[in-house]
Amino acid sequence: MSSWDTFFREKCIKIFTESSEVIDIGGSLRLDTGKSNRVEKENEWLRPYVEKVRYLILDPVPDYNPDIVGDIHALPFEDNSKEAILCIAVLEHVKDPIRAVEQLHRVLKPGGKLLIYVPFLFYYHAHEGYYGDYWRFTYDTLKMFAKKFSQHEIAEVRMPVETLVRLTPLGRYKAPLFVARLLDRVLYKKGSRQVAGYYLYLEK
Repeated sequence: MSSWDTFFREKCIKIFTESSEVIDIGGSLRLDTGKSNRVEKENEWLRPYVEKVRYLILDPVPDYNPDIVGDIHALPFEDNSKEAILCIAVLEHVKDPIRAVEQLHRVLKPGGKLLIYVPFLFYYHAHEGYYGDYWRFTYDTLKMFAKKFSQHEIAEVRMPVETLVRLTPLGRYKAPLFVARLLDRVLYKKGSRQVAGYYLYLEK
């Protein structure tokens, strides 16, 4: 398992075992065919954790039957009211990500948990009629997002060679990605800012 997959798993387990309610902006876990435009089988391991909490999906449109229809720019929750929020691969699709993060901070309780994923070097991936694809995020952006929170952790997703391969047609195949990851381990032992994206874990 990659370091970023381990980070995602550890933070999700922490969120679901230490919270009674989790709000998933955009339904990022994609566990339910009735509440998503696709299902991610690799997240199936999370189902036992999800079933033990009040898990609610918020989406800006009713098309995929979310539990809550709402806009991340003006979340329909009171200040300091939510224990935990997931915002995975959402902020690149909203018109004002800074405003969105301000809203996420506003509605979290003190000590509340937030897990974000954002892309940096990643291909265009709008969904016509549903959402656009507006932004990419650097490490410095994440540090800016974290300023109002009491603590944060950042995990880089993929190193430069694998990131480059994923941007080409070779990214569809496991063998080139495997070789690319091996090269990254040799060439970038101390990490790099030229990555596919970042996980950002925050506590208010």
